[in-house]
Amino acid sequence: MNPTRKKRIYSILFVFLFSVSGISLILYSLNSNLDFFFTPTELKNNNIPPEKRIKIGGMVLEGSVERNGSEISFVITDYENSIKVIFDGIVPDLFQEGSGVVALGFLNNKIFYAKEVLAKHDENYMPPNIDIKNDS
Repeated sequence: MNPTRKKRIYSILFVFLFSVSGISLILYSLNSNLDFFFTPTELKNNNIPPEKRIKIGGMVLEGSVERNGSEISFVITDYENSIKVIFDGIVPDLFQEGSGVVALGFLNNKIFYAKEVLAKHDENYMPPNIDIKNDS
């Protein structure tokens, strides 16, 4: 084989392998930072492993907020199913009963342990997959 062709083939193989490894690292990184979003009904229908970080969204059930020091527990509902959420920290100023909320954390024994809680940003906010008419 001609030495020029041999060098060219090695160069092409090197670039190809380098590109494949780079793309693989990017895809692995994106997959490890991916958070799935569920409603309480979807959580009931899916088997989520306890080590998988997820987001759950819905409405804060009226009369469900309980505070104990810095720990707050409440129930998120999509008006079909509900799930209890426990969060240790300061909730956003817009957090209140009957408002929309998204929590990021882990599900363990049908209790959601939140690491972060996000509240609605305006009066028209509704979490995805909830079919309720806004009375405004």
